[in-house]
Amino acid sequence: MAKLKGWIIVGSLALILWSIWPMAAMASIHTYHEQPGQTTLRSKQSLRDRADRAWQVILFKRYQQQEIEGLYLRLIGFPGLAELVPSSELVIATGSGTRWTAAPALDAQTSALPANAAQYDLQSAIAALQGDIPLQVYIPLANGRTAELVVPPFAVQEWRTLAAQTPAEN
Repeated sequence: MAKLKGWIIVGSLALILWSIWPMAAMASIHTYHEQPGQTTLRSKQSLRDRADRAWQVILFKRYQQQEIEGLYLRLIGFPGLAELVPSSELVIATGSGTRWTAAPALDAQTSALPANAAQYDLQSAIAALQGDIPLQVYIPLANGRTAELVVPPFAVQEWRTLAAQTPAEN
């Protein structure tokens, strides 16, 4: 009888915790009509790197008159804690050793980004992904070090979904 009461209590506590525990941070894809003829699809997550620094991780695809302008990853570190090297390539890896590089997106828009932000062209890396697997993103920092960000499978799934969408589908 005591074992049954114990299992009932454990089961009840598990049910209570499951119902009040915050669900995993699931972002969603948003569509923005920034100006006539320009549409942007965006996915945004807040993730932490291996040193426990917070990052805003924004994948977006911009269209001009239904023609794709590009698929970009913008990384924004906490001001004062992370200064990026916007002219360096980003390295993206899987646990199985597959690696891609993403070239920095250097244009008038990105040159105005603060020191804690940089933007990369992710089109070829996302196209090469074969599944919703965790990714390690190695971010070059101005102090010569590298920040390692782990992108969880739910975010990778959202990135792949965004990459496959067009403005007409929204």
